[in-house]
Amino acid sequence: MSNYTREKVKLWAACAGVRALRTAAQVGLLMLGGDTISVVQVDWPAILGFMAGGFVLSMLTSVAGIPEVDDGNALPAMMEED
Repeated sequence: MSNYTREKVKLWAACAGVRALRTAAQVGLLMLGGDTISVVQVDWPAILGFMAGGFVLSMLTSVAGIPEVDDGNALPAMMEED
């Protein structure tokens, strides 16, 4: 793998990671709901599990390509030698 390709993959990982963290935060907020709640009574393991699922699904979706990297090409195409 060339240095240029490595840099593209690193950029993809960083951008996809940011997208996945945003998705996980959105899932967490959705699970908490809009009602007034007690932070102590929240089922944190369940919420964290859904957040992790959102993170993984977002990363998998990003494999198909994200617009911030390589004009939205899919990750496998990005990894091909230039």
